[in-house]
Parts: sequence; C-alpha cells; structure tokens
Amino acid sequence: MRITVLGKSPAWQDADGACSGYLVEGGGVRVLLDCGPGVFAKLRRFADYAGVDAVVITHLHADHIFDLVPFASALRYAPRRQPVPVDGPSGSEAPARPRLIAPPGAREALTNLCTAGGMRAEHIEGAFALTVYDPADALAVGGLNARFRPVPHFIPCNAVELEEDGARFTFSADCAPNDALCELAEGTDLLLIEATLPHPEPEGERGHLTPSEAGEHGARAGAKRLVLTHLTDELDAAWARGEAERTFGGPVDVAREGAVYDIPG
Repeated sequence: MRITVLGKSPAWQDADGACSGYLVEGGGVRVLLDCGPGVFAKLRRFADYAGVDAVVITHLHADHIFDLVPFASALRYAPRRQPVPVDGPSGSEAPARPRLIAPPGAREALTNLCTAGGMRAEHIEGAFALTVYDPADALAVGGLNARFRPVPHFIPCNAVELEEDGARFTFSADCAPNDALCELAEGTDLLLIEATLPHPEPEGERGHLTPSEAGEHGARAGAKRLVLTHLTDELDAAWARGEAERTFGGPVDVAREGAVYDIPG
C-alpha cells in the first residue's frame, strides 16, 4: 500500500498548499481520502483523476469536501469525458463514475454545496456513484478493506482504516482526544494523525489535537509509525515533531505535500 500526501493543511491552506487529501494506492485500486480545497490540482500531479476508483470522505466540513466540485466538473465536462470528440481528444460514450463513499448526511450536504455555488443540485452526485456509509459498516474497495470509527469533532466525523493483506493504514480525521481512535488504530502500521493546535482549545467544546496529544494517542495505539498532519505551515514543524516524539516515545514524521509512505504487504 502506498500513501501520497496531496494536502496536509488545516482549515486554512498553507502557502501554495492544499487542505485534507491523501492518495492511497493498493489492492489494485486508487482511493482518494478526503478532497479539501486545493486537493484536486495536487492530485493531477500524481495520478489521472479519471483513474481514481473511489473517494472516501471522513466528514462534511468544507476543508474536507470542497474540491469535489472541480473534481466533478472535470469528470463531467473535460473534453475526453464527452461523448463527441472536442478539439481532437477521443471522447467516451460511457465515462467512468468513481465511487464516492461518504458519511450520513452527504447527499443533502453535497446538494447544498452545489446549489450554493450556482451549480446544478446533482453536479457532484451526477459525476460520482454515491454510497452513504454507516460507520459500523466494513466496505471493500477493490482489494482494500475499509473500516470506520466515529471520533469526537464539531460535527459527526469518522476515523478511517484501510487494510490490504494485513497491511494497515489508519487516518484519524479531525478529532478531540478520544479512546475510539486508539482502539481502531491498535497495532497499525501507519497512523496519520491530526495535530492542529499548539495548545488545547482554551474553552468550550474540543475538536482537535495538539502534537503532544497526537504522540500520546500513537503510543496508546501501539502504532508502528506516526505521521502528524492537518497542521499549518505557521506552526514550527520541528517543534511539533519534538512534542510528539516526547509522548510517542519514538521517531515521528511531519506530513508534507508530495511525501510518500509505503506499507509493505
């Protein structure tokens, strides 16, 4: 299994960066995990968007779904996707529709996103084959097996595990401190975990982790490898790494766009 970081920013993009988006290749398929602002352009550097088999969405916040709009536009209107050749490229009578595997409420949220942007209500759903998953379900995407686990955030949100022949990749999505992520990620080969905040939220509901909390979660899970993500370029990466290593008890990586992580099967 191979994971390529397309975007690792939090809700505001790094300079020349992108929000949440990760390309996972394994099991004979390509899966895009989250599709936040800027991710579609980054995806095109590493893969043919028409060759993506599925998009898996962790939750319905803007920084995890907004680039489904340009992705859908490309699938619907790019010259090679048309039934009649336009300006030379060969067209297609039956262009593929990647699977869009999204949490409960997705159909309404995506419709609202499209209409608010002046698009047809079915703009996204017409380009993708939408499956609304129950977080209790286990799904197969080609040779990859997907599991979900609700984690605490400001809206319903799910950590995701993708597994191929015993190789396991776990993504925390966005979350406050919790036990559910540690249970899902127990013994995982790679835990990609959010580390948004330099300090815990000072008051009110929590929705994110600090680097030290991310390291603690990795240690509790017994993760074999820990990578911090969903943190801004305004936060010193060396400091974040040090904070996480102190609580994890071992080396920690900080995600960067274009970084590739291989998990042997």
